[in-house]
Amino acid sequence: MKIDALAYQQKMWHIGKTLRYSLYVISHPLDGFWDLKHEKRGSIAAANIIIGMALLTNVFKLQFTSFIFMKVIWEHVNILKLILGFLAPIIIGCVANWGLTTLFNGKGTMKEIYMAIGYALTPYVIIQFPMIFISNLMTIEEGAFYYYINYFSIIWCGILIMSAMMMIHDYSLSKAFITMFATIVGMMLIIFVLLLFLSLVMDATAYFISLYKEISFRFY
Repeated sequence: MKIDALAYQQKMWHIGKTLRYSLYVISHPLDGFWDLKHEKRGSIAAANIIIGMALLTNVFKLQFTSFIFMKVIWEHVNILKLILGFLAPIIIGCVANWGLTTLFNGKGTMKEIYMAIGYALTPYVIIQFPMIFISNLMTIEEGAFYYYINYFSIIWCGILIMSAMMMIHDYSLSKAFITMFATIVGMMLIIFVLLLFLSLVMDATAYFISLYKEISFRFY
């Protein structure tokens, strides 16, 4: 039991250490992502926590942001769609980016790409989460400040993702831009193929259901 408790404490300490490392990454992106890959200073667990916190931030924004800045019609809100709409682009983006490494000689693995994207979302959490509650103390005249801060967090995340692509894949800035554009195109193609496959499955299912009903009607 003592050994298990010690192992658990060490695991929690490691997760806490790699989670705190995200603060270094966002302030020193090039060195941070380089060490993330080569010095193994990050962890999947920390990336999962950051992505989970970013998802919760999105949900809390709907619930607690001042109605002055965000009007929500809850009858039209589907939490499952909200979760999928946040997680799916991350997963598809990782797959598309990893697939393109064979064309652009990238050196990053799927694990490293996912971990880097997770760490790159840190500004989204540390800026937008407090702004949810700060928005309730602001007036409509101060709305520009609210939107500027939120946009700043998104731009910061974008810069971090670009830095991650450079360090994870050992790219130049121009090659990282090309890869990012190709990744977006790849994501669109993957989504198109998935939607096409889903449509075919639904059509096939509807056909077999109607065929079963027809046979049942004729013979029974």
